[in-house]
Amino acid sequence: MGLRYGVIGTGAIGGYYGGKLAKAGNEVHFLFHSDYEYVKENGLNISSIDGDFKLFPVSAYHDTKEMPVCDVVLVGLKSTNNHLLKELLPPLLHKDTLVILIQNGLGLEEDLHATFPSLYIAGGLAFICSNKTGKGHIHHLDYGSLNLGLYSGPEKLLEEVCKDLRNAGIKANILELATARWKKLVWNIPYNGLTVALNTTTDKLMNHPSSLKLIHDLMLEVIHASHYLGYPIPDSYAEEMLEMTKVMTPYSPSMKLDFENKRPLEIEYIYSFPIKKALKAGFRMSKVEMLEKELEFIQANYL
Repeated sequence: MGLRYGVIGTGAIGGYYGGKLAKAGNEVHFLFHSDYEYVKENGLNISSIDGDFKLFPVSAYHDTKEMPVCDVVLVGLKSTNNHLLKELLPPLLHKDTLVILIQNGLGLEEDLHATFPSLYIAGGLAFICSNKTGKGHIHHLDYGSLNLGLYSGPEKLLEEVCKDLRNAGIKANILELATARWKKLVWNIPYNGLTVALNTTTDKLMNHPSSLKLIHDLMLEVIHASHYLGYPIPDSYAEEMLEMTKVMTPYSPSMKLDFENKRPLEIEYIYSFPIKKALKAGFRMSKVEMLEKELEFIQANYL
C-alpha cells in the first residue's frame, strides 16, 4: 500500500504537485474552495511545459470533514490563511500523519508546531513558476523542483514522499530545513516585494541596471542575515539566483498576483518574521525592512 495524500489549497502549488502525484497513480484527495463544483464536473486541468494533462474524475472535497485520514498532507494555502489550519487539519490526521507546508517564508513550521505539538511537520520549498489561471486550471510555466526539509517526525516517511515525487517526474531532494528556508528567501524577498512595489514582472526587473542592483543588494542582505544565525550560505548564491532568473520565463510571483487581485500579501512570514529573527541575532536588515514597510503601505490602501 502506498501513501495516501491530502492536499489543502489546490491552487498553483498544491494543484500542480498533487496533480502530478495523482497522475502517477498515487491516491490523492484534494480540498477545493471556489472551484469545487467546477472540478467535480470538469476535472483538474494542468497546462505544463513538461506536457499538459487532465485529472478526471478528481477526488475533490469542499470540507475536510468529508475527506479520509491521510498519511501525508500537502499544504498549498497562502500563509495568510494558516489560521484556518487549526480547523482544517484535524479530520485528516492519524497519529503518524506528516504535514508538509509548501509555502514561502520563515517561521511557518514553528507556528504550526505551537498549535499541534505532537504533529509530524516538514517544510516544502518549491522552485516553480506556476499560476492558477482559471477555475480548475493551473498553468506551469517553468522549473518545478520541490525541496523538502524535516521539522519533526521520522526521516523515513519524508524519504517515502521524496521517492513518490521523483516517480511522479518531480525533481525532489531532502535538505536541512532552516538553511533551505533562508536560501529560498534570497529569491523571494527581492522578487515578490519588488514586483509589487514597482508594479512589474521579473524580466523587467532584471533588464534595468537600477532594479538589478537593488535585487542584488537585497539578496546579499538576506545572505548576511543568515550568517548571523549560523547558516553557511555563500555570497555567490546571489549570483546563482540572478543567473537562474535571467533565463526564467517572464513571471509575476505569487505576491504580485495577490496584489493585482487585492488579496492580503504574505508579509508576515516572508518579511516580518525573518527581520525579527535576524535582529534578535544582532543583524538589522535595513533594506528588507524598507521593502516591508512599503508593502504594508500598499496593502493598507486597498484592503
